[in-house]
Amino acid sequence: MMLALKCLGRAPATSLHRYCRLFSSGTERELPAGALAELTAAVGSDGVSTSASILAQHDHDESWHRAAPAQAVVFPRTTQQVSEVAKCCSRHGLPMIPFGTGTGLEGGVCAPQGGVHINVTKMDRVLEVNAEDFDACVEPGVTRKQLNEHLRATGLHFPVDPGADASLCGMAATSASGTNAVRYGTMRENVLNLEVVLSNGQVIHTAGKGRRARKSSAGYNLTNCFVGSEGTLGIITSARIRLYGIPEAVSAAVVSFPSVRSAVETCVQVIQAGIPIARLEYLDENALKSVNSYSGLNYSIAPTLFLEFQGSQTSVEEQSEVAGEIARENGGGDYQWASDAAARDKLWTARHNAFYAGLALRPGANVKGVITDVCVPVSHLTEVLVTTQEEIKHASFPYIVIGHVGDGNFHVTFVIDQNSTAEVKEAKLYAENLARRALAKGGTCTGEHGVGMGKIDLLREEFSHATLEAMWNLKRAFDPDNLMNPGKVLPTL
Repeated sequence: MMLALKCLGRAPATSLHRYCRLFSSGTERELPAGALAELTAAVGSDGVSTSASILAQHDHDESWHRAAPAQAVVFPRTTQQVSEVAKCCSRHGLPMIPFGTGTGLEGGVCAPQGGVHINVTKMDRVLEVNAEDFDACVEPGVTRKQLNEHLRATGLHFPVDPGADASLCGMAATSASGTNAVRYGTMRENVLNLEVVLSNGQVIHTAGKGRRARKSSAGYNLTNCFVGSEGTLGIITSARIRLYGIPEAVSAAVVSFPSVRSAVETCVQVIQAGIPIARLEYLDENALKSVNSYSGLNYSIAPTLFLEFQGSQTSVEEQSEVAGEIARENGGGDYQWASDAAARDKLWTARHNAFYAGLALRPGANVKGVITDVCVPVSHLTEVLVTTQEEIKHASFPYIVIGHVGDGNFHVTFVIDQNSTAEVKEAKLYAENLARRALAKGGTCTGEHGVGMGKIDLLREEFSHATLEAMWNLKRAFDPDNLMNPGKVLPTL
């Protein structure tokens, strides 16, 4: 069946959600006449696919969200090719969905309104490293591990670490953070400039072409408009990011606690004491059980903190000593140290694999993880996390709770049978309760996973109507036909 385009033109601000929607007359979708030839001309015959298997590989991320496949996938190799693809899609009214490594957790790469997936993984060059100025410029296919391998001989590294080996521009698009955020900040603090292709094919540089100053007061901060925009404003084709020196000394430790409250109180007190800790991660008993089994570890099955200290040898010793005293005052056991690089790598690899370890608690072809995250002011972390654990202990399916608690961010993964309507409904209810609990304490419905398809309705509770209308006005200014990853992030008004 042919795709039908219904465009209502530029609507007034009070009804912005109505402009230029794309509707499918059925589940079978075809490209408009001439579009495939134009896409092929833009990226070459080996750079475009309408194969059912290729489309199926791109219609989902790591989340449980699903949508009908798009009509085509393109694999550009240059910014110019991305620009030509955008022009073609704009002419034919085709939505554009950027696709990197597919490691998102809120359905951000799904194509609910059809269109063209723009897979940027073949744009995988580290364009520039300025070691003296601590910055680098990368194409959108470059992953975190790839960049750090490239930097190995420089004494520098990029520390933002969401766990998955995500693409750096994808991390910028979702404002990712991770285990190191408590010390180094999120992507929002670590992106200096972006090259972006807009829906009409125009290429812009958010901080000015070639600009790489550490700060600027010139013009609007367009960079941070695109960081966290999840592909709804434009396609990021390169990012200039901050680099950091590799610390002289690094030491990691694990400590278990008699209760959730004592573990989280330790975290809060460590932060409030001003200890410049690099990583401070919480895992509940279920998470420890799954991590032990999945990664071959033997830590105590109890609420646990994973910690890492970085700096000079003296400062690392001082940090660990003070943090250890706080842990003992809250009933924590002795540190189990992981001082050498191999032991630390094993520890943090296990932590990064916690999502997959949680899924392994319930083997089966239909098992999926409904994962949600919130972030709250650290002073409210204990209350929100303890209350959440009390509620979800009655869940009818396995779950794990983990978190970057050093900055008030934690995650819950519900391991459900995706074919069970009752389980999906129950998991969504727990997730919504958690989000509202965080909002009530001045927090946010998502600290790092993003909104995607999964948390659109919660934005109505986090932001006022006027604020959401301003966001729609911004969206419309960059994307007047609503073709950039439509159906994500912003609720209708």
